[in-house]
Amino acid sequence: MNRLNPTVPADQYLADSNVLFYLNDAVIQLLEHKEEYNQFGVIRYFAEYFSSVKNSNHVLFREFNYIQATPHNRASFIRVFWKCYRQIGKSGDLLSMLEYRSLLQLLCPDFPVVLVQSAARIAVMDDTIDCLMSFSDFLYAFQLQFYYQEFLDCVLVIYQDLLAGKSPNTVIVPTSTSIEQIPSVSTEENNKEERPQDGVEPSTLVECIDALCDRSKHSHPPRSCMREILKQTDRISYYSFLMSLAKQEAINQTIGVLPSKAELLIDPEMDQELDKLIAQIVVSPSSNSSSSAVGGLKEVQKKASPRRNIHHRRRMEVESDGSTEETDSSEN
Repeated sequence: MNRLNPTVPADQYLADSNVLFYLNDAVIQLLEHKEEYNQFGVIRYFAEYFSSVKNSNHVLFREFNYIQATPHNRASFIRVFWKCYRQIGKSGDLLSMLEYRSLLQLLCPDFPVVLVQSAARIAVMDDTIDCLMSFSDFLYAFQLQFYYQEFLDCVLVIYQDLLAGKSPNTVIVPTSTSIEQIPSVSTEENNKEERPQDGVEPSTLVECIDALCDRSKHSHPPRSCMREILKQTDRISYYSFLMSLAKQEAINQTIGVLPSKAELLIDPEMDQELDKLIAQIVVSPSSNSSSSAVGGLKEVQKKASPRRNIHHRRRMEVESDGSTEETDSSEN
């Protein structure tokens, strides 16, 4: 929203832009760490805080309640997750849901496992969440689940009512669902009999979704995108619907942080840096040159993925005999 638009009331702008939320958080952070920030002044602190918000660097290592508090925070966290771990996708590694959970919790220590499970179920279309997933498949599923969490929870309630045989006139269209009310994956598995080949009539579902969009205060995917998916089949299940949504380029464009799948892993700057380092190792194989090149490689990895070294340790543990004991010698 344009803050200079004279037709937008000040109160509406403040509410829609979440300025007061960020101002309140900035003050809280300043009071909690005032000894550190007093060294370079309050004015500089506020300038750097709001600069980090603008540049989407403010969510790293913050608590979950903060990163999910605003649409901008959610989009920023999706961007951080992509930037930090896209080398995983480039290497072609397939990871489990538990490994993706570990990666997310490196960036947000209290990130709820239920959201990771939901994203995994979208990526594998309600198949067993123990399946290994590519980085790109999980990332786009995670983007959809995390950014539109409350809306998708409401769609699930509607879908389950329709699956139970209720008519569209008796289906209660919810307005919101808190994360504490989301049933766990194991509970859903034990309680449901519906399988991916089953489902509901798309025309009925789209009617209820339209009503939900009219009433919901939460962000939702473009209606045209949802309608396009639902008109292509005679019956549709909840997770097949979400999988199709996750693959839509319109979702990327609406949220505005991830590129298309074809460009997701392209990073010319990183490729050039790695080529230079490899060339240094080949041309100057002496110990000094090699150590210098390896040191440079670590710097490049650090630039692309701030916690890549920790992820590498996590992968080593998964591939070992199951021991969870960690050592810090590799970091020193």
